[in-house]
Amino acid sequence: MPFITVGTENSAPIDLYYEDHGSGQPVVLIHGFPFSGATWEKQVPALLSSGYRTITYDRRGFGNSAQPAAGYDYDTFAADLDVLMTELDLRDAILVGHSMGTGEVTRYLGRYGSDRVSRAVLLAPLAPFLLKTADNPEGVDQSLFDGFKQAIQHDRFAFLTQFCNNFFNWEQNKGKLVTEEAYRAHWQIGARASAIGTLQSVDAWLTDFRGDVSRIDVPVLIVQGTEDNVLPYPATGQRLQPLLAGSQLITLNGAPHGTPWTNAADVNHAILEFTGAPAMARA
Repeated sequence: MPFITVGTENSAPIDLYYEDHGSGQPVVLIHGFPFSGATWEKQVPALLSSGYRTITYDRRGFGNSAQPAAGYDYDTFAADLDVLMTELDLRDAILVGHSMGTGEVTRYLGRYGSDRVSRAVLLAPLAPFLLKTADNPEGVDQSLFDGFKQAIQHDRFAFLTQFCNNFFNWEQNKGKLVTEEAYRAHWQIGARASAIGTLQSVDAWLTDFRGDVSRIDVPVLIVQGTEDNVLPYPATGQRLQPLLAGSQLITLNGAPHGTPWTNAADVNHAILEFTGAPAMARA
């Protein structure tokens, strides 16, 4: 399996697992919490068949990547992405993030700029700023995130069940947009993640991305469901779009948080239309 080393912890390397398939303009897919690059399985074939070089990687602490005891913040996550972009010498890349993965995209563009990036896609974004504060009254109360952390510490596996319920809007969509088998597969991927990384990632969700958003200078597509029960649409995607000049917002009515799986056809079409996929151009 291919790995890229992004740092060390004591005597051990911190390695990120990645997959790199196809040829053409590179698309980098950055997964959501608490999953891995494996959850892009409905996007990878569509991108490959449309003429893109398609790259997925597992965030530190998740999937097949190393599970260090520190580094679960967006400065570090963006630095990890920068190592991947540099080591693979990616140019004219399209960054696609889902949920927690949109934080890497936003902080990377804010911190490292767009020299290697031509476009960005944010699916169910974290930005601009999720936490309610005096200067951010549209945010979410701190007590909700404190409750998440307490639940993870008490019983991470029970927390994962509740998270998957909200990720898929399970009661409404079971047997329709998602099967029990797909639900279980996502739960199992999440269960493999670092317990420390799962816990510490909650604090990362509260990152203030407003400064990063102001520095983004590439076209951005935002896609989000109106029934997102993980990252509320009014506090995230709907609010973010006016802050990004020239950005596009596609609203999926009734869709949950986990749209790369539940609404894959809509998500894939939106990405390929926005990026001007070679195969679509030829058609």
